[in-house]
Amino acid sequence: MNISAVILTKNEEKNIIGCIESLEFCTEIIVIDDHSIDRTLEEIQKLKVKRQNFKLKIKIIERELKGDFAAQRNFGMKEATGEWILFADADERITDELKNNIIRAVGADHRSDRAFNAFYIKRRDFWWGKELRHGETAKTRNKGIVRLVKKGSGIFLGDVHEVFYTATAIGTLDGYLNHYPHPTVKDFINSVNTYSSIRAEELYDQGKTANLFQIIFYPLIKFKLNYFLYGGFLDGPAGFAYCFFMSFHSFLVRAKLYQLNRIATNK
Repeated sequence: MNISAVILTKNEEKNIIGCIESLEFCTEIIVIDDHSIDRTLEEIQKLKVKRQNFKLKIKIIERELKGDFAAQRNFGMKEATGEWILFADADERITDELKNNIIRAVGADHRSDRAFNAFYIKRRDFWWGKELRHGETAKTRNKGIVRLVKKGSGIFLGDVHEVFYTATAIGTLDGYLNHYPHPTVKDFINSVNTYSSIRAEELYDQGKTANLFQIIFYPLIKFKLNYFLYGGFLDGPAGFAYCFFMSFHSFLVRAKLYQLNRIATNK
């Protein structure tokens, strides 16, 4: 078994150790850090000193994100020495069931999985102390996201919400990746602000535009779909807040895109 884990970080001092500890079954861990200004890197070094028998190889590379998550993941895949690359964010944890199925899928004695060079991994989101099963998070919980790939089998595209493209079929692994995003409302708002800026700039570079109708009604329609049609209301207050914040994200994307186009027109 030869698996490299790649973690993208930016000011993740509260999360990084838990993530690393859930990846100890991998051959190496590569941390691609976007110049953190907190104690993210110090926490990793402390872990290595504290556990001198820690056989896992950890490599830290500082590299500016520049608003392009796909490029960051592709860079990590290039730097990895393993045949397989497992991508995890600092606020995610590999469950034991998922770990066992990853090991099984890439093991030499499981030929049935050899038709796949990439795998979807299902992700459970926990917020306000509750697992979110519906609404905005339902798709990643039920279908998953591509996080385990064979080196050289494809490429990530998209500045934000990046997607893995490969010429072969993609398998699905049993077990869950647990996700603990946005521990506070403040963190959620900061994240929404950051990601909406990246997405707006990506759409602007693609020649997209936004109008007043889209700014007003797209977020409203998205909220109604996620909260009512896709059952976000079943997740209680946490479900309402999550649907609201993600709709606010849509509002910010289109408002910022509109502003970018206005600035370009007035130059």
